[in-house]
Amino acid sequence: MLGLGLGSGTEPLREILCLGAHSDDIEIGCGGTVLELVAANPGLRVTWVVFAGNAKREAEARRASRQFLRGAGATQVITRQQRDGFFPSQTTEIKEFFEQLKTTCSPDLIFTHYRDDRHQDHRTIADLTWNTFRNHLVLEYEIPKYDGDLATPNVFVPVGRRHAQRKVTVLLSAFKSQVGQHWFTPELFFGLMTLRGIECCAESGYAEAFHSRKAILSAGRPRKQRGR
Repeated sequence: MLGLGLGSGTEPLREILCLGAHSDDIEIGCGGTVLELVAANPGLRVTWVVFAGNAKREAEARRASRQFLRGAGATQVITRQQRDGFFPSQTTEIKEFFEQLKTTCSPDLIFTHYRDDRHQDHRTIADLTWNTFRNHLVLEYEIPKYDGDLATPNVFVPVGRRHAQRKVTVLLSAFKSQVGQHWFTPELFFGLMTLRGIECCAESGYAEAFHSRKAILSAGRPRKQRGR
């Protein structure tokens, strides 16, 4: 299968934006991919936003993000305290934050929640991502959970064994508040990466998968984007 690389011509990826409703969402959904991108793109700038969390969960989010972003060129980790489970009723406040965010970063690539996720907080963040960043490459990550809403992704990122192991290790060590939950297990995290690895024939056996709703394929010189 022909793979497509990120970046513009010979230019490496410059900046990414990672959005998560809760403090472990980014790590579960695209943690392995972030590790791969940081390793492959020296100087990569990363903005990492977590929307909901009390003091304990905020500390966990910051601890985990440091591990995942080690080696990045520049990082900004933002934690907010939106009420967990009530994002649809807080849309105006969250939208105002999104409007501020787009003035402070110019990402080449955005990671956000799957827009058809059954968790109401996840869907709110996905909708506002598309509402705010209308001329960007957006990849929607998947979160396995009780709702059983995994779908058929169309973009795959192979994850090396070392980075797959590191993803799971940091998840289990950083998010102590979640250890003991019936779903928060290494078997689940490795299992989903293994399934996606099979689907894209990843050499390592592991991959993460995403939904891409709109992408532009340039056959030659990257074209200049217009409008918003």
